[in-house]
Amino acid sequence: MPPNDNRIDARDWSLLAVLSVLWGGSFFFNGAALRELPPLTLVFLRVALGAAILLPLLRMQGIRFPNGMTGWKPFVAIGLLNNVIPFSLIVAGQTFIPSGLASILNATTPLFTVLVMAAAREEALQMRRVAGVALGLAGVIILRGWGIETRVGQGIGILLCLGGAFSYGLAALAARRLLKDSAPLGTATFQLMASTVMMAAVASAVEQPWHLPMPDITTWLAVLGLAGLSTALAYIVFFQIIRRSGATNVMLVTLLIPVTAILLGWLVLGEPISPREIAGAIVIASALLVIDGRAISLLRRGA
Repeated sequence: MPPNDNRIDARDWSLLAVLSVLWGGSFFFNGAALRELPPLTLVFLRVALGAAILLPLLRMQGIRFPNGMTGWKPFVAIGLLNNVIPFSLIVAGQTFIPSGLASILNATTPLFTVLVMAAAREEALQMRRVAGVALGLAGVIILRGWGIETRVGQGIGILLCLGGAFSYGLAALAARRLLKDSAPLGTATFQLMASTVMMAAVASAVEQPWHLPMPDITTWLAVLGLAGLSTALAYIVFFQIIRRSGATNVMLVTLLIPVTAILLGWLVLGEPISPREIAGAIVIASALLVIDGRAISLLRRGA
């Protein structure tokens, strides 16, 4: 069971860092794949291939499928709120706005999650956590900067991405209530399978992907990266953190994603890190310390 004090242990901080790398890559993969694929078809391929990758692991672990409609209902709910709605909204939003702005808007997810949990009376509205999330969002804005070009339909793109972040908050509430005793691998696989059925219907009705020209190898590599790394592997880590530290804490990963993106660019591509990015990362780190609460407790004891 998750800890009652909303704190995260060292292992789960490490898992959050790993998850931020995996999910941070989704913005890059989306941007590459959207050059040739429409958004709903891309989401369908993402969840379908992700489920296909996890199914052999499920059989190896001997995890059984849910029994009947009653057994599948929680995974349909999580698949809808955690995959179908947010993936579709965010990918559609990225057709109007740059990936950098989309990642900033995605960082509002912890704030929505805190508010949804409080409204549902699942967690108390702790001012420490609200202040920490707000500070972290400010750090993301500093790190990414406001130097974003104006595009036609940018307002629509912003609303779509915010809708996706809100859906993630609802998914956190559903996961807390419906998936307390579910194994992370089983949860990841079953919700992706349910999402595949839903996205197949939506993509077929709206985009008719069978009429599309065959994408090139670069697009397929982006889709495979999106499905294998940013979906299949990421969700195993995601539900492991939920099981150990709770649904609200796992959403803090969206504050870490911009930081890991900057660090990966520096380590892998040799991109320089600006003073603004360093300042933003420091603000985000300070925000995570505030949210965790232990640093504040130590300071109070010292005082």
